[in-house]
Amino acid sequence: MGQGSRRRPLPPAGRGPRPALDLAAIAGRLRPRDYVLAHLLAEHHHLTTDQITAVLFRSPRTCRNRLDVLRRLGFLDWFAPVHPVHGRLPLHWVPGPLSARYVALYRGQPPPSARVLRDERDARPAAATRLGHLLHTDGVNQFFIDLLAHARHHGGTRLLRWWSAARTFATVNHNTRPDGHGVWQDGARQVGFFLEHDTGTESHTRRSGKLAGYRVLVRRGIDWPVLFWLPSSTVETHLQQHLALGGTSGVLVATAARDYAREHGGPAGPVWTVVGRDQRQPLAELPGALGEPGGAYHPGPPQPQEDPLYLLGATGSAPA
Repeated sequence: MGQGSRRRPLPPAGRGPRPALDLAAIAGRLRPRDYVLAHLLAEHHHLTTDQITAVLFRSPRTCRNRLDVLRRLGFLDWFAPVHPVHGRLPLHWVPGPLSARYVALYRGQPPPSARVLRDERDARPAAATRLGHLLHTDGVNQFFIDLLAHARHHGGTRLLRWWSAARTFATVNHNTRPDGHGVWQDGARQVGFFLEHDTGTESHTRRSGKLAGYRVLVRRGIDWPVLFWLPSSTVETHLQQHLALGGTSGVLVATAARDYAREHGGPAGPVWTVVGRDQRQPLAELPGALGEPGGAYHPGPPQPQEDPLYLLGATGSAPA
């Protein structure tokens, strides 16, 4: 995350017109990019200004100005988290009342009540003060944001599906708790994967213990790789050694270190090492054939509307 986000002044509060009371009042001012952002925030709870810029804008200033407009319309909201160790963190943008209403109606669900909206709004800054909670979620989101940003600058690549931990847990298997699930495409190759974002606070025994739930998925025909996204090359080396000795019990595991990936193309680049092998591979070259749905818990290939940028059209490109 860019350090500049930490030094920016907070958007002015209480300035400008009162937020609209219904979607119809602001529909003429909303753009496809705004609807995409509404869906991203509904699925992933919050994103920072830098993350939104990387995916949907070409200029940080344009992004900040547009987000402030959407906040004044009541479409988005924000909070400025204070972490118990790291202090003030960048602004985090969350659904506003009209954004939450839009997504619910889009999904054919009842819109949330004012009380539900208030409780969710207050819960986010409260959760941010729990040690490690917000930084872990930010890290998970950043992994997928980096893939989306990569696709903006590399033709033929695309993030075809990005599921939150909650959706993955509910859809795939209730005994498995990945931090996220995605489908990545590079040319004709597509690979499904599960993400385990690691902040460096767990033991190798605890990391390897997570594989038990994935063995259930393998038996059900979902043999997608489990990606351990690790903080440093040192941690990666030690985890590779640990898993090589103890085995992965039939689960395909690949590891990568964020310090190495920063200089080698990010998570899409040739940074992944499958346990038991020596050569690093790009994400798209990992074994992870999507297969066809084999039961209630097998999601199969992604549908077009699952593309995170689906509402931007066929190209998925964001305007300036």
